[in-house]
Amino acid sequence: MFRYTQRGGTRPFGVSSILAGFGADGKPQIYQIDPSGTYFAWKANAIGGKNSKGMKEFLEKEWVEGLEEKAALKLTVKALLEVVDSGSKNMEVVVVRQGSPMSPLAEDAIEALAAEVAAEAEAEKADQGTAGAGEMKD
Repeated sequence: MFRYTQRGGTRPFGVSSILAGFGADGKPQIYQIDPSGTYFAWKANAIGGKNSKGMKEFLEKEWVEGLEEKAALKLTVKALLEVVDSGSKNMEVVVVRQGSPMSPLAEDAIEALAAEVAAEAEAEKADQGTAGAGEMKD
């Protein structure tokens, strides 16, 4: 991609991309490719839009090594809920598994994950509210 942009009269592509797959060792890999042709390896990433910085910070804080697929999907939906209007209706999630073609997650599966994330957030709020209740200082 970079080499192509170095010829006379060509411009950078103008779109950043995230490429996900598996290395020769079978481990998942994620790369961000910029319009200039430069690329960066990531463990979790978000690009584009005014909220990408906040999403990156969220992922840096919440991502942990060795997530199982369900936990990774919940983290993905949780991150998207931080910035997407009208909840799961404006989300598309694609799952990449080694040895299988990529597969989009069904809308009902995304809605179920969003509901689970929302329920966990409500439970966390309730726990924080009861933890501070009854404590008074003189």
